[in-house]
Amino acid sequence: MRPIIPNLEIITPSFGSSFSICKYVENTNNNVNNWHYHPEIELVYINGGSGKRQVGSHVSYYNDGDLLLIGSNLPHCGFTNEETGNKKETVIQMKPDFLGNDFFEISEMKNIKNLLNQAKSGISFTGKTKKIIGEKIEALEEQTQLERLFNMLSILNELELSNDSKILNAEGFSMEMQMQDSDRINIVYNYVKDHFQENISLEEVSALIFMTVPSFCRYFKKLTHKTFTKFVNDYRLVHASKLLAEKPISITEICYECGFNNFSHFNKSFKEFTGKSASQYRNELRFFLE
Repeated sequence: MRPIIPNLEIITPSFGSSFSICKYVENTNNNVNNWHYHPEIELVYINGGSGKRQVGSHVSYYNDGDLLLIGSNLPHCGFTNEETGNKKETVIQMKPDFLGNDFFEISEMKNIKNLLNQAKSGISFTGKTKKIIGEKIEALEEQTQLERLFNMLSILNELELSNDSKILNAEGFSMEMQMQDSDRINIVYNYVKDHFQENISLEEVSALIFMTVPSFCRYFKKLTHKTFTKFVNDYRLVHASKLLAEKPISITEICYECGFNNFSHFNKSFKEFTGKSASQYRNELRFFLE
């Protein structure tokens, strides 16, 4: 079996601008199944819809759109596809030094510098921040280059001041890794993404990156601050959240479709992961959507 190497995405700034702005209608962004990274910081606003987010070692499910800030070289998948039901997706990408090497060192940029440092772990924004900043992000495309730059700095400053934020990789995610480490961990992530519905043994995943099982377990925990088993289970539980929201099938069927082979273990794990039983989660989500 030949392992999948993660893609290094090459990004070109928008014409007349120091950063890139791309707007996608519905499901026209084709990066959703692509586990990739790039040196650019990425700000993503998803207008409506629900789906998975996978950033670093964090996996979760979003509802009613999303607003994300992803740091430089932090691996992630795309966030929308034909099933997410979003209206639009706007993606802004900028190099960490897009305004020069020392620009963020000046005192006026203290807030933004702090935000960009936090973005190394990935940040999700909810509530009023998601709605208000989302509208400002969508408006950038129609502005002049100078207006766009001023408003982009204003948006970053407002995000730093927001109380509606959550660090995604709160337990830590080592991004100061060698290129060999980056390639190895991304091979593992790609494999989990494609095979989480199956039984994944430590032997087969260790062999993908030519390591023994004990060495792989230590290595994965050191880089991600999670055991490999927990990472796979978290991925399955996020997929269960997605199915509970989107498919009118029984919870038993969802259990097995997500790769669990024991219903009681699934129920216990889901409650530990979300704080709610699967049936409670589905009922509350239906009430919210209605």
